[in-house]
Amino acid sequence: MPMSSAANTPRSAPVQVRGACPHDCPDTCALLTTVDNGVATRVQGNPDHPHTDGVLCTKVSRYTERSYHPERILTPLKRSGPKGSGQFTPVGWDEALNGITARLSAIAARDPEAILPYSYAGTMGMVQGESMDRRFFHHLGASQLDRTICASAGAEALVQTLGGKVGMKMEFFAEAQLILIWGSNSIGSNLHFWRYAQQAKRNGARLVCIDPRKTETADKCHEHIAPRPGTDAALALALMHELIAHDWLDHDYIARHTLGWEQLRERALQWPPERAAEVCGVSVEQIRQLAKDYGTTKPAAIRLNYGMQRVRGGGNAVRAVACLPALTGAWRHRAGGLLLSSSGQFPAQRGVLQRPDLMPAKTPRTINMSTIGDDLLRAASPAFGPRIEALVVYNSNPVAVAPDSSKVVQGFARSDLFTVVLEHFQTDTADYADFILPATTQLEHWDVHLSYGHTDVLLNRPAIEPLGQARSNAQIFRDLAARMGFTEPCFADSDEALCRQAFGDAVDYALLESQGFATLALPDAPFAEGGFPTPSGKCEFFSARLAAQGLDGLPDHLPNHELQGSSARYPLAMISPPARNFLNSTFVNVQSLRAIEGRPVLEIHPDDAQARGIDDGAVVRVFNDRGSYRCHATVSRRARPGVINGLGVWWRKLGLDGTNVNEVTSQALTDLGRAPTFYDCLVEVDAFAHPAAAGAPHAA
Repeated sequence: MPMSSAANTPRSAPVQVRGACPHDCPDTCALLTTVDNGVATRVQGNPDHPHTDGVLCTKVSRYTERSYHPERILTPLKRSGPKGSGQFTPVGWDEALNGITARLSAIAARDPEAILPYSYAGTMGMVQGESMDRRFFHHLGASQLDRTICASAGAEALVQTLGGKVGMKMEFFAEAQLILIWGSNSIGSNLHFWRYAQQAKRNGARLVCIDPRKTETADKCHEHIAPRPGTDAALALALMHELIAHDWLDHDYIARHTLGWEQLRERALQWPPERAAEVCGVSVEQIRQLAKDYGTTKPAAIRLNYGMQRVRGGGNAVRAVACLPALTGAWRHRAGGLLLSSSGQFPAQRGVLQRPDLMPAKTPRTINMSTIGDDLLRAASPAFGPRIEALVVYNSNPVAVAPDSSKVVQGFARSDLFTVVLEHFQTDTADYADFILPATTQLEHWDVHLSYGHTDVLLNRPAIEPLGQARSNAQIFRDLAARMGFTEPCFADSDEALCRQAFGDAVDYALLESQGFATLALPDAPFAEGGFPTPSGKCEFFSARLAAQGLDGLPDHLPNHELQGSSARYPLAMISPPARNFLNSTFVNVQSLRAIEGRPVLEIHPDDAQARGIDDGAVVRVFNDRGSYRCHATVSRRARPGVINGLGVWWRKLGLDGTNVNEVTSQALTDLGRAPTFYDCLVEVDAFAHPAAAGAPHAA
């Protein structure tokens, strides 16, 4: 079957159009969309792309169901009822754009920093996620957004240790003899890595899963180690202790390619397995055996993911783990080393796309997206600056996904806050908008993508025309810029032109056009001879840059903000990993996927359930001083004793009482990267005496 743009093929003949998955996943799959008479009938993986190999996750394989969803917003909407009521009236694009620009212009005339963009990774595309929108807000002089909500603690840790978001190539995990899957439910969140891990397993490799939850991935590994949330750095330091004590070290690699070894050695020797076992809640024997396996098996590889960095000491934890491959010389092998993110290896021209030079001479303030609940409620002050008067939200659903959501809701409900939301559906956040603008889905626009799991660039062609009156994000900001009187030529760049600008001459665009992807030319074992992108060119066990900030230059274990055992009222630690068939709050409204998930659930260990009189399937209340939410309990050994797993993130409006798991999470930040601490959360759980009353409100 020919593979070409639907626009160049007779509509009567089914065609396949190459594209890329836009969602926040390391895999960045290559897509083939079958189009018949202008209608997308199937989305499948591209078998010609080695990393995708024709395989998609359950979520994205249902992508046509999302694009053609009966509740899709296909016309601009203007609020006609109270904020949060979800009452809107359809309007034309001219009325919507004129109304928006009038309000933004009036606010900008007083102080443009009172305007805040709010976006994240609803699409990972460089065009629809970080191009014309950034140009618009930079020219406007709006407040900047610190986009921290997912990965910034781990990212900063990699920068301080390895020099950037760099690591081993994903495909070479297939050749490893030991794989530590640390803080990742790979089956649910990194499917194509799991395929390489399974290949290694068939070839005799040992797989160890390190995760507080007994995930589906843990089920398939040889061993599961379940540390308490927030104790991963202690575990990593104990592994270092054992590597030193048994001399499972590559002294030559340490001498030539690392910085700060003597200081790290002293720190690690303070962490014998007995101390770490007490902190982590795992056995001394497990720690010793894991250290022996890691120190004596070659090649050994570590696949980190971002779950482990969502606690107070998350940055230090990633730093500690990232030191391990240099101690054993694992980087010498192409199947050895570590991978958390590969995104720093792409030659992206973000300055060209985003045009920070358009900003005023005085750089506008920066607002952390993870503290939006507090920040929307702040008054103007010399320290904070002007009160936030306008929000433009796109590629995100903060009312559902931001922490401490009762405060987020209070902020969005402000009668004096002007809010614009670019969306596909009427999400929890869209319910609070003054205007909702209909955005295109991935099947309807141009985009270009890098990856944080592999090292291929992918091009997304539009497979179908935009449905209804939907416009791409880039087009919406292009239209707003025109109405605001921005005349610079860069605001006329088309979406396809932006795709070409994203990498310039560093990537063969003709190859992207012809096959849909292009592989970066990178060495198989990038740090076999050192050459880390740090200031020293070495793996920096000790970071002088952190020390200059008044921080500890060495990785260390930092206890959680909310330390288990410190509160008699809230004795349970809670983590909130994503439900397998959702991606944060995306796909929650796809009926077939929601049917698989069933309902919002809380996994609780049998011992903790019995102590509270909680039966499997019972409606329970999860609460702390920040708030409460209700869901159904699943009594399961997937939860370790003392830790509950609140699987999320459901839309609030689909919860039992209009809330979700983020009602109890905190706006406290991590040690590095200013990131949220979703998994640093103490709660209590109680059961309803009369489950038949589950639909009734239950006071906190």
